[in-house]
Amino acid sequence: MNIGFNEIQETIRMVRMEELDIRTITLGINLMDCAGDTQEAMRTKVYNKITSSAATLTQTAEDISQEYGIPIANKRISVTPCSLLLGGATKEDAIKLAETLDAAARDTGVDFIGGFSAMVHKGISSGDAILLEALPEALSMTERVCASVSAATTKAGINMDAVSRLGHIIKRAAELTADNNGLANAKFVVFCNPVEDNPFMAGAFHGTGEADKVLNVGVSGPGVVLHALKRHPDADLGEVSDIIKRTAFKITRAGELMAREAADRLNVPFGIMDLSLAPTNAANDSVAEILEEIGLERVGTHGTIAALAMMNDAVKKGGAMASSYVGGLSGAFIPVSEDNGMIKGVQDGALSLDKLEGMTSVCSVGLDMIAVPGHVEAASLSGLIADEMAIGMINKKTTAVRVIPVPGANEGDMIEFGGLLGRAPVMGLNPYKSDKMMQRGGRIPAPLQSLIN
Repeated sequence: MNIGFNEIQETIRMVRMEELDIRTITLGINLMDCAGDTQEAMRTKVYNKITSSAATLTQTAEDISQEYGIPIANKRISVTPCSLLLGGATKEDAIKLAETLDAAARDTGVDFIGGFSAMVHKGISSGDAILLEALPEALSMTERVCASVSAATTKAGINMDAVSRLGHIIKRAAELTADNNGLANAKFVVFCNPVEDNPFMAGAFHGTGEADKVLNVGVSGPGVVLHALKRHPDADLGEVSDIIKRTAFKITRAGELMAREAADRLNVPFGIMDLSLAPTNAANDSVAEILEEIGLERVGTHGTIAALAMMNDAVKKGGAMASSYVGGLSGAFIPVSEDNGMIKGVQDGALSLDKLEGMTSVCSVGLDMIAVPGHVEAASLSGLIADEMAIGMINKKTTAVRVIPVPGANEGDMIEFGGLLGRAPVMGLNPYKSDKMMQRGGRIPAPLQSLIN
């Protein structure tokens, strides 16, 4: 890859002044060859494979960051969905496997390990059932383990038996971490149409269609896009789209250069670049502020979805121009707790949970890092998940829910999660019930647009 001098100068400015970083470098590891005669033997193989495969991941990332001058914020691991290793296991076996993953993550020095996951969009196998049963304890007893469940796809429909169960799982996980604001659920996400090469947590897992090991990299730069738009205050919307697209191109170029270098040094294949505008609580590193720079007085007002759709599309176009291997989620994230502009929108009454749900129809994921009152009913959480699954299923896109019931909290309270997870205003759910629908169970059939063969 040839990098021009002007690109080098622009990259230096983006890093020093505009919060450009490599948000995550994620090593995917296939664990299917770790099956053993006993669960204990399997766990030993899992630990050994992860720690040997990722032995130099953290140091390599730090070396490259130092050499290129671009921060690498997080070093992570994703593994094969663990329910595939739990056929015939017990709940206690599943919890011990989560603890094994946690130990491997700690000993390799990574921030998180994803893949304590189950794919149940069409049915629940014995291994899936065990993992679901163990989820609240596994999340509450570990520090770095992230979990995900695929509850729907466009091809399969929505598994409402699983969705109904997930509301209770989320409630229980919150109760087990009540002394920490229900934080276990910050490490858990429910998906429709999950992707196999997502480098971002909490939803990363190493898909069964992937190589034995692969390096996927997520690059982010909301601050870079915001500063680019500030330099063109009178541009029309077509020009705004083009500015975002060109900026995304530059961000992706810088990220792929480092990603390929990291893959070479780790002696693993380079997988994909995920260009996702993932905000942080740093000043000006906000997706909401980009939307407001486009022309909204406050995120959440009328026009928000149109502005977000334009931005998401421009990001994808710019990334695709810069790399042949754009993948993952690639677009814009709207996590409330991690975006100062989103938080202000909620506090000012401009941004509601219903509006956020509408925004997920055009952004790259879904309802993310939403704090809700701890007394919310499990069926209401399941209903919220079902709505988000339906948006993804009908629109043939990835959607997700990462919702955190906060024990003892009420609507309007501000909850501090700390670190990258930020802080979140507690948002109220609709007071009317969804119980009867959840009790019906069964599967919502796949939509007509799934019949594409």
